[in-house]
Amino acid sequence: MPPRRIAQLLALLIPLALIGGALVSQYGFGLFPCEMCMWQRWPHYTAIVLAALSFVVRPARDALVGLAAIAIAISGAIGAFHAGVEYGWWEGLTRCATTFSAGEGGLEAILNAPLIRCDVAPWDLFGVSLAGWNAIFSLGGALVIAGLMLKGRRR
Repeated sequence: MPPRRIAQLLALLIPLALIGGALVSQYGFGLFPCEMCMWQRWPHYTAIVLAALSFVVRPARDALVGLAAIAIAISGAIGAFHAGVEYGWWEGLTRCATTFSAGEGGLEAILNAPLIRCDVAPWDLFGVSLAGWNAIFSLGGALVIAGLMLKGRRR
């Protein structure tokens, strides 16, 4: 398979896998996202749309894959910042978030809504939080995609 085609597939599969993992951890395991967790998701959603479009809009394929890689890298950068907040390396931009949304039942819903802190990792694997894993996979994936795109251009 040509390197540019592999890059195109990775530009779609990496954010799909990371969003899938985030949604499974949220709805399957009750790890509700904080505000900064949600910030990390938006670039992945954007990357999914851009990468999917690259399969349809052939004249702009390389540009769309490149933009998807940039969106993936942006999510990774946000994840790295968020991980630093969780590890106490620096102050975050926000303190906490809640899963409550308007129209869910008034004062009782507000009082019973879980408070999700951005500076506390709800789960980690080998000492790396979910935000840290997002940073690793997103930044690494974006570099691999960029490398494959450059390798494909040299041919």
